[in-house]
Amino acid sequence: MELSIEDFISIRNLVYEHTGMHFGENKVYFFKKRLQKRMEIHGFSRVNEYIKYLKYFDRNGREFQELVNLLTVNETYFFREFSQLEVFAEVCLPEVLEKKKKSKDRSIKVFSAACSTGEEPYTLAIILREMLDDNECWDVKVKGVDIDENVLETARRGIYDKRAVKDVPPLYLEQYFSSSISGRFELKPEIRQMVSFEHVNLMDRKALRYEKNYDFIFCRNMLIYFDDASRKQVVERFYTMLNKGGLVFLGHAESMSRITTAFKVRRVNGYVVYQA
Repeated sequence: MELSIEDFISIRNLVYEHTGMHFGENKVYFFKKRLQKRMEIHGFSRVNEYIKYLKYFDRNGREFQELVNLLTVNETYFFREFSQLEVFAEVCLPEVLEKKKKSKDRSIKVFSAACSTGEEPYTLAIILREMLDDNECWDVKVKGVDIDENVLETARRGIYDKRAVKDVPPLYLEQYFSSSISGRFELKPEIRQMVSFEHVNLMDRKALRYEKNYDFIFCRNMLIYFDDASRKQVVERFYTMLNKGGLVFLGHAESMSRITTAFKVRRVNGYVVYQA
């Protein structure tokens, strides 16, 4: 299969319009391998035929979703960027809990964007379980969202291999997972019931219109796939989703500095967090 730069730009722009993900021209080969897989399934020999199909005949968006599933990168594992999670658990979370206790608000809501196969939201649920002295007195909700439907199915199952749990502290591994002879690790019900998963395109304004009153948003290593215009749209939506004083955690290579001035920038133990 040949993928001309013109055809690459056409389909790259189509993906951008629908998802906000921007791919540079250095991603031609990356696109080619994934396009070829979908084109073979449908019997297309030319890229422009496949593009025409996506634009005019994929009425329910099923094929476009299958392509997006292949284009998204889903590298993740439990307790990733552990030192940042320590900032969340030992500094930011206690601040929010103290404030809520004073106002007699016993709810905690956490949003995990681009959650992939679920390791991040489940990690946050474990941390919350550990840090709350009186769990039964708190209404805790963690929501994980992703644009890739396939990874969400894995997340809902809550069963992982050794690589995914390699950084889980041994005590937590014993307490919150059940292991099998095959070397798989299944999350116990008390953690799974704290987390829900939903298929969401963060560029779809309607999809987020009912998402409100979050205390924390984790959006780590997702904005690097967006251009500034798409980043601005996403972080502005995050601002409306947060309670006053709510916090956003980004990946170590990401920043809001050129995107918006809506958030207060805080430095906590060497990490930057963004406060509404």
